[in-house]
Amino acid sequence: MKIKPPKPFMFEEGERAVLLLHGFTGHSADVRMLGRFLQKKGYTSYAPILRGHGKEPEALIEGGAKEWWTDVQEAYQRLRGQGYEKIAIAGLSLGGVLGLKLSYSEPLVGMIPMCTPMILDKNHRLDDGFRYYASQYKKVEGKNKVEVESEVEQLVEDSRPLFNQVAHLINEVKTHLDTIYTPTFVVQAEDDQIIDPVSAKYIYDTVESDHKQIKWYQDAGHAITLGPKREDLHQDVYQFLESLDWD
Repeated sequence: MKIKPPKPFMFEEGERAVLLLHGFTGHSADVRMLGRFLQKKGYTSYAPILRGHGKEPEALIEGGAKEWWTDVQEAYQRLRGQGYEKIAIAGLSLGGVLGLKLSYSEPLVGMIPMCTPMILDKNHRLDDGFRYYASQYKKVEGKNKVEVESEVEQLVEDSRPLFNQVAHLINEVKTHLDTIYTPTFVVQAEDDQIIDPVSAKYIYDTVESDHKQIKWYQDAGHAITLGPKREDLHQDVYQFLESLDWD
């Protein structure tokens, strides 16, 4: 079965721009509803697709932390090149990690890390989400159970260097959190099964911005932008954006 690949999106509306970043193994659909909501509120939103994402699991191995960071920088510069001088950023999971890195690398109006990992332990492993994604993809391709299990195990093994890169990226950003003075709204689902929710408090406690807040969402999972609390999230993101200095 041929699976139609997703595409980046840019919803142009106002002079205020928000860069939206998806999570690991995800793609632009992760943040599409948030983008449409913000467009209705007068914000321009742009969501690139990080290299290797939105395709077959094997394609992820072609990307890596350095390539994804380049993708984020290019997305930021694309907005700047189109005349958007004031930019905020919201990132889900890995997108939040990359967004935090952009916060101490470039001038931003605001930063929203959503369900973003900063603490890795044996109960919250990087390969868990990848394993699930690869299994679902292989099933959609029409593979039987034996084929799925065999191919997924091989993919996980082949992806070990990639997981190490992601872990290194997280640790790198973690050491720079106290250099972030960008206004920050930390979003965390209480029922997050992918990352340790303690990461949210660590981010909130460590960033140096005087303008920061944190909110915990009950009955919400890791993919908070797609789950049952997404409308609450939309409103909270909008209120935070409205509180920023765009002048």
